Amino acid sequence: MPAQTIAPRTSEASHAMSSTGEFLRNRKLMMFVLVGLATGVMLWLTGAEMALGVTAYLVLGIVIVITAIDMFKDLMRGHWGLDILAVIAMIATLAVQEYVAGLIIALMLTGGEALEDLAARRASRELDQLLSRAPAFAGRIHPVTGEVERIAIEEVKVGDELLVRSSEILPVDGVLLSNHATIDESSVTGEPIPVNYHAGDPLLSGTVNSTTSFTMRAQKVAADSNYASIVRLVEEAVDSRAPMVRLADRYAVPFTIVSLLIAGFAWFLSGDPVRFAEVLVVATPCPLLIATPVAFMGGMSSAAKLNVIIKDGGVLEVLARVRAVAFDKTGTLTEGKADVVEIHPAARTVDETLQLAAAAEQYSVHVFADPIVASARTQQLELPEVVTADEVATNGVLASLADGTSVRVGKPSFIEEVTGPIDRPVLSAGETAVYVSVGDELAGVIILSDPIREQSADTVSRLRRAGVAEIAMVTGDITSTAESVAHAVDIQTVHAETTPQTKVRIVQAMRPRPVLMVGDGINDAPVLAAADVGVAMAGRGATVASESAAAVITSNDIARVADVAYVSRRTVQIALQSIWMGIIISVGLMLVAAFGYLPAVVGALLQEIVDLVAILSALRALRALRAHRGARRESSARREVPVG
Repeated sequence: MPAQTIAPRTSEASHAMSSTGEFLRNRKLMMFVLVGLATGVMLWLTGAEMALGVTAYLVLGIVIVITAIDMFKDLMRGHWGLDILAVIAMIATLAVQEYVAGLIIALMLTGGEALEDLAARRASRELDQLLSRAPAFAGRIHPVTGEVERIAIEEVKVGDELLVRSSEILPVDGVLLSNHATIDESSVTGEPIPVNYHAGDPLLSGTVNSTTSFTMRAQKVAADSNYASIVRLVEEAVDSRAPMVRLADRYAVPFTIVSLLIAGFAWFLSGDPVRFAEVLVVATPCPLLIATPVAFMGGMSSAAKLNVIIKDGGVLEVLARVRAVAFDKTGTLTEGKADVVEIHPAARTVDETLQLAAAAEQYSVHVFADPIVASARTQQLELPEVVTADEVATNGVLASLADGTSVRVGKPSFIEEVTGPIDRPVLSAGETAVYVSVGDELAGVIILSDPIREQSADTVSRLRRAGVAEIAMVTGDITSTAESVAHAVDIQTVHAETTPQTKVRIVQAMRPRPVLMVGDGINDAPVLAAADVGVAMAGRGATVASESAAAVITSNDIARVADVAYVSRRTVQIALQSIWMGIIISVGLMLVAAFGYLPAVVGALLQEIVDLVAILSALRALRALRAHRGARRESSARREVPVG
């Protein structure tokens, strides 16, 4: 039997039946109310008033008690809910013997939650797809017999040789053993074009084999691999339901007061208590309860299509209001894939400078460490033996060699602590300098080129057009490099040679608020957490930055920052439009009922239609991405039209 890396999928029909069954099982109260309403309608049509009253008191009594308990729990958590109007309306219908109307309100209340769940499932489809694609199995090649055995992904160990067949999902992060492989990385990076890899290249879990079978060696266990980290972020996003109602909460108390005032005046002016019940029947605020979470789930789904995982629905609200943005430089505005392009020797030769730097940088996690080490190995330079090495956060590496020599590699200020003032070379945009000292002498300066991302300048421009008033670069890199990159992408405010602590202080002091911080490295984790919204550029695998950020860009495209800002604004607009539409329609129906032109039963049925309209309106957030792409094409076309 062929090894598979994903669990077998059920058919669309069986999946739909399973979802329907689960939906009905989780809605026992709604089914109970539905049976009660059907029974009540039959009793009403046959004129069995006594039996109708008993049925209504039984059904409504249970619904009122359960709802009241939930309301009390919400109040204990400091959350004011809108269900109080529904409870008062049901009590009022019992008092004036409008039993059928009361049963319809009960169905509206319990069914509204069901409608919300169904709409949320539709809205969160993109998030669910990421979860359902998570690899479940792997094909491990037995080290002795060479046979392929199908094992659970949790059983894969570092060093295992794995077979990945055509169209299978890569189970864990690893390195390619076969000569060649073509990988579809669109589900992880967002890039639609398959990527060619050769023996020795690193591979990411969650990507798809687009070629014939190949072998790879596992470098991480499943729990530590790239796709597992993305799945964890998605699960957090799917589970973050509570913050999504905050937008509607602002309208809860005013709407409740207005509804009770209209109902009270209608009773007072008419002298008929039935009028009070008729008004409250159409005041049941299901549109307010439903519109926000459905719209926000739709917005999160649109963001997921952009390869942006938003962990908390409330983040959409803040992103929609962002007025200031701070960017890290390396790996954010630039590619973070530097190459050594030049070496300026000082006290040591070119080769000696590179040897010393590579020996120390073996112990660094900085993005410039790998290219320096790789350059030394490419030139087959023998590295001196290192006895101890310490990475000094945001400064560089301090290493002691076997002969007792002290080597420093890093920022000029770090080197000047032992050498005194040194000359700094003039750098072009995208270039950076790594300084190397041996003892108390400057050994040399290594120039690396880290290309600016193709979309960086356009992203900055789009954020300004969207109303962002202040854009700054906050980086630990040296001033000359930071300023050259900032100039190239049209950022005027530059904070260079910062530490994680000073980054936090700078971002906290930025105005106007809210402030968005975009970064990618381990040293960006504190400032991402401190900003009003932190967005991590995860690129080829999430880092510590992803854990502290409110949103994670799983592709390697900085343009997604401007994209998700647009989607967030559009989502909040749709949520507010849906809320106000529900309020206006409900108030209109209340006024009609206040003058006696809307019987309770008819009002209750109309309110169900209002609920459906609110859901359909909120689901427009699913098309936020489509609308955004249309706006981008229109904007690009305008920029391309010759002037004059």
